[in-house]
Amino acid sequence: MSKQKTPPAYGGQAVVEGVMFGGKRNYVTAIRRTDGSIDFFRLPRVPNAKLAAFKKIPFLRGIIALIEASANGTKHLNFSSERYGLDPLDDDQLENEEKKGSGLSMFFSLAVIGVISFLFSKFVFTLVPVFLAELTRPVFPSDAAQIGIESLFKLILLLGYIYFLSMTPLIKRVFQYHGAEHKVINCYEQNLPITVENVQKQSRLHYRCGSSFILFTIIVGMFVYLLVPTDPLWVRILDRIALIPIVLGISFEVLQLTNRVRNIPVLKVLGYPGLWLQLLTTKEPKDDQVEVAIESFNELLRLEDISEQREKPSHNVI
Repeated sequence: MSKQKTPPAYGGQAVVEGVMFGGKRNYVTAIRRTDGSIDFFRLPRVPNAKLAAFKKIPFLRGIIALIEASANGTKHLNFSSERYGLDPLDDDQLENEEKKGSGLSMFFSLAVIGVISFLFSKFVFTLVPVFLAELTRPVFPSDAAQIGIESLFKLILLLGYIYFLSMTPLIKRVFQYHGAEHKVINCYEQNLPITVENVQKQSRLHYRCGSSFILFTIIVGMFVYLLVPTDPLWVRILDRIALIPIVLGISFEVLQLTNRVRNIPVLKVLGYPGLWLQLLTTKEPKDDQVEVAIESFNELLRLEDISEQREKPSHNVI
């Protein structure tokens, strides 16, 4: 009896008025233009032997995944924000600019921008809670209490930041597209026909979501910080900065673990904290938003199939 082939795990992200999906060989973004039409941005996945080797190393592969996500996410976000309100007559000009910037050098430039932006926000959400917790040291002097309070402040900052962002009309729509992305993936993983009706029946939450990853960095960090001192303050600050890559690497592995055990009744609860955070970072999408997500995903499947056929060895007899 032949072994059933495991379907590939697709991922994506919401962009301005659209959704990006990524596969093994391609990335596709679909957006709804101001004239109501759906526009696509297609980008081949550039293989890199050095990065591929690092991806096989546990804990380090999470850092590589973040670098790739930052680079590709930035490019697709730029496309969606620039193309969304662009006059159709300017399409050719933008396409020429995209072709000029589609090389490996552009990939690394965007990776640097994305990583710097991510690290800046990570520094803010890591160090501000340190100073706030330090103010409570006269009342809570022990290391364990300080780490607990620091983690609590970090969680409050994260939830408050996301909540107030979600109140803005633009981000609310992005979060709706985020929900549409998850619904499409859930529909695909349930082996159901990908229609608007079927997709809308799915949950807007998913175990592999980056929102879960962010929350896991808080939980993982709380346990990692127990291994280092919290006093004096300058040592505490240096420890937090130095431990960022370690916390990120471990958090990525925790995210992967929760996804692997999500169908095991006793263990699936491990992913619940991340799912709860997604109640803030996703919103229920409208049918027209789901249509855009479906178009993006179907186009990705089409390109993946073409790429796979090209890579198959020829067996023609000459």
